[in-house]
Amino acid sequence: MYCKVSKKKIKTLMSFGKMPMANGFLLKKDFKKEFFYNLKVGFNEKNYLFQVGDHPKSNQIFNNKYPFFTHKSKFMSYHFKEFFIWLQKNYLKKNDNIIEIGSNDGTFSSYFSKKNYHVIGFEPSLNVANIARKKKLKVISKFFNYKNVSKFKKMKNNINLICAANVICHIPDLKDLIKSLDFLLSKKGLFIFEEPYLGAMFKKVSYDQIYDAHVFIFSLHSIKTIFKDYGFDLINCMPQKTHGGSMRYVLARKNVYKVKSNVGKFLNKEKKAKLNKFSSCLKFKNDCEKSKKKFRQKILNLKKNGKTICGYAASAKSTTALNYCKINHNHIEYIVDSTKEKIGKFTPGTHIPIKSPNYFKKNYTNFAILNSWNHKDEILKKEYKFIKKGGKWISHVK
Repeated sequence: MYCKVSKKKIKTLMSFGKMPMANGFLLKKDFKKEFFYNLKVGFNEKNYLFQVGDHPKSNQIFNNKYPFFTHKSKFMSYHFKEFFIWLQKNYLKKNDNIIEIGSNDGTFSSYFSKKNYHVIGFEPSLNVANIARKKKLKVISKFFNYKNVSKFKKMKNNINLICAANVICHIPDLKDLIKSLDFLLSKKGLFIFEEPYLGAMFKKVSYDQIYDAHVFIFSLHSIKTIFKDYGFDLINCMPQKTHGGSMRYVLARKNVYKVKSNVGKFLNKEKKAKLNKFSSCLKFKNDCEKSKKKFRQKILNLKKNGKTICGYAASAKSTTALNYCKINHNHIEYIVDSTKEKIGKFTPGTHIPIKSPNYFKKNYTNFAILNSWNHKDEILKKEYKFIKKGGKWISHVK
């Protein structure tokens, strides 16, 4: 296995086995031609980067059938509002030019637009980009890479802020990303983004964070090291609750801004947790194997005792969890999801039928697997009747 940044050989940590596309929801007629790949992860001890090995091409994942829409989560919509307010308070200036990478349906970009900032989104998935366009937002339906951004000569060194949320981990070529940032950002321009955090994943043993689109799981050590090599400083960071534990990173051109004290504070925390050591990865591997065994046995015991089980949310995360734990249509009655593009299809690899929320309400099971465990509070509040009827929630995450 080779590092996607250094191109040098690195240690392979583990394999999650044969894995389908995380969002590869399919019809029964397509079962025989389903795409699979071997999901392996490794760790570079030089730049501290936790990464997957082989993975599907970006255009296989992000296209005009992308089944994720930010606005469907009240929690995420509220989070983006709070993110914008924080940016406005701390970094934004009047008439700033802003780019959002992976702007999806425009939920985040709309907050900038409403306050009359000049904002442009880059979103390769045409179906979600078109929703943003209906909101009168400017969207470029291209991947954010140097080949595409360098065509916009007027943007060169004229962008004050480039932001992203749960997107940078999707970009396999970090060198090209940084080259694009260098082309676009003004001298005092900032790159501010949030990503699922390695420390949170290790602590919660949330191995379902690892799937085809999540090429990297970052730590402060990896971000600081990689970006420093290409002329950028990590000047601020803030932990976030999104995605089961994320980190917000603020980067700028080298020696332009003073580095905030909390950067050093969190780097020291990572050292104590050994996030910069392969030994922490080995512990995570062992924890994953224990979690898999425990969760699978729980499901088998419930089925043996005549209990019915469904899954709640046909999420990308659940593809890894269900396939890794070898839990399929023989164990789970159905999975409920509100995304119309998924309803009537089957889950990738495990071929569990996906049903609507109305079906769930009419066909409550004894147990429901909380696939989108990172939205637990929102889901439990929404589905309080399931608990009143005697239903119980279960999850593989700590």
